[in-house]
Amino acid sequence: MTENILEVRDLVKHYPVTRGIVFKKTIGQVKAVDGVSFELRQGETLGVVGESGCGKSTLARVLMNLEKPTAGSVLYKGQDIARLNGGELRRLRRQIQLVMQDPYTSLNPRMTVGDLIGEPFDIHPEVAPKASRRGKVQELLELVGLNPEHINRYPHQFSGGQRQRIGIARALALRPEIIVCDEPVSALDVSIQAQVMNLLEQLQGEFGLSYVFIAHDLSVVRHLSERVAVMYLGKIVEIGTEDEIYERPTHPYTQALLSAVPVPDPKVREQKAIIRLTGDVPSPVDPPSGCRFRTRCWKAQDVCAVEPPVLEVRPGSDHPSACHFAEKREIVVTHEA
Repeated sequence: MTENILEVRDLVKHYPVTRGIVFKKTIGQVKAVDGVSFELRQGETLGVVGESGCGKSTLARVLMNLEKPTAGSVLYKGQDIARLNGGELRRLRRQIQLVMQDPYTSLNPRMTVGDLIGEPFDIHPEVAPKASRRGKVQELLELVGLNPEHINRYPHQFSGGQRQRIGIARALALRPEIIVCDEPVSALDVSIQAQVMNLLEQLQGEFGLSYVFIAHDLSVVRHLSERVAVMYLGKIVEIGTEDEIYERPTHPYTQALLSAVPVPDPKVREQKAIIRLTGDVPSPVDPPSGCRFRTRCWKAQDVCAVEPPVLEVRPGSDHPSACHFAEKREIVVTHEA
């Protein structure tokens, strides 16, 4: 067991819903992230999965301190990053970097690859003197599998997978300890996804990086993550090791997600029971009382509407789950990414 490098405690991020143009009045709150807690250990990959709109990307922005939390804290080595500003915040940003989702819009088309990857050195000149920056940028290009001689090319001259490698090189420039990956392979072809995931795995082993890996593809998350957190409507509903979540899920939402994963073997596919959820995902402006999943859950009872379930280890389980009636269920899943 290694020590925690990042600790998230009761994190809340709400966005006001306003009415009016001149005189704006707040009429509600979008509860994008609503009481999330977890730890990230040194050298670990924590996967975060869930449907679109569950708060994954908002969580990434708050972890990067691009958004200030409404409540709660994000502690990097015991230091609350939301309370930092000025020089302290600038120094912290060297340790926590971001790989964005879309490799087509995350790179400035008017800047060369050399300028894009070297930009962190302009912001943090103490990391690399000007005379050595070109050489460092070429080293980073080679590190992520690109030709160092392409340093003067522009983003439009690269494929999607190559652009994402450029984004990874930019994130590595300052030698961070944590990289937040916000769906870094969702916009790529399947074959390119595997290459980028293998690159991330290789870099983690080489530099001892810690990843918060956000995705909606369950097989991708399983390939990279030691632990997995499942989010639904702004909350973590289940968290555990890769085997605990994929082989012994206890929360109904996790079980439904895993039952929808395609199985390539026709014989196994015929034996697989698919859980079909009814109804739509509720609005984060007005989430259901009690358990937020109860409006779509086949186990829901009266207590679910009154008492919000706590994320804790339930009887007969070996990992935390936020369900009053959590129980293990056999799910047929594959081990391939």
